[in-house]
Amino acid sequence: MKIGIIGAGFVGRAIAKLAIKTGHEVMLSNSRDPRTLFSLKPMIGCETGTATEAANFGEVVVIAVPLTATEHLPAAELRGKIVLDAVNYYPDRDGDIEELLSGGISTSERLARQFPGSRITKAFNAIRMTDLETQGLPPGDANRQALPLAGDDSEGKAIVTALYDAFGFDAVDAGALAEGWRFERATPAYCVALSRVQLIRTLLETTRR
Repeated sequence: MKIGIIGAGFVGRAIAKLAIKTGHEVMLSNSRDPRTLFSLKPMIGCETGTATEAANFGEVVVIAVPLTATEHLPAAELRGKIVLDAVNYYPDRDGDIEELLSGGISTSERLARQFPGSRITKAFNAIRMTDLETQGLPPGDANRQALPLAGDDSEGKAIVTALYDAFGFDAVDAGALAEGWRFERATPAYCVALSRVQLIRTLLETTRR
């Protein structure tokens, strides 16, 4: 599968490394000149390009940029695409956004509103990238960690589930895209190592802040 990744920070690079390791083709991009990423091709084996090129390249596109940068994403190229939303909202970085601070909308619902033609699944936002790269375990291992996802697109969910499994993690479906708030920043499931049973229980018990 071809995966375009918009954002070449810790999140984008970690997902790129694991995707390449598990047999996928990857293009990483950033908001600057793609020549600033020239060392990544020999280092991890990915292609590099602009955000627009990554969106065109990917059968699946991962969004791994600061929340305020989402307004600069290539909307036309993302239309109709399966998009994996790894974005988190940090008020200290992104500023006060009342609808997010009040819990009136999730970050993924906000992204879906910005890009109504995209098929968005919330994923890869609730684990530290050092853990994503190092804590994966084989299926059936009693210590295997679980990761949450949420979305309205069944194909997108199936792709996330397969990627989680390939990377060494169990998947827990939190429900519709609107339920993504259950594992956003500052929730009990956010960046906490939990088994599948523990994560299911934690998501169900989580309440709106």
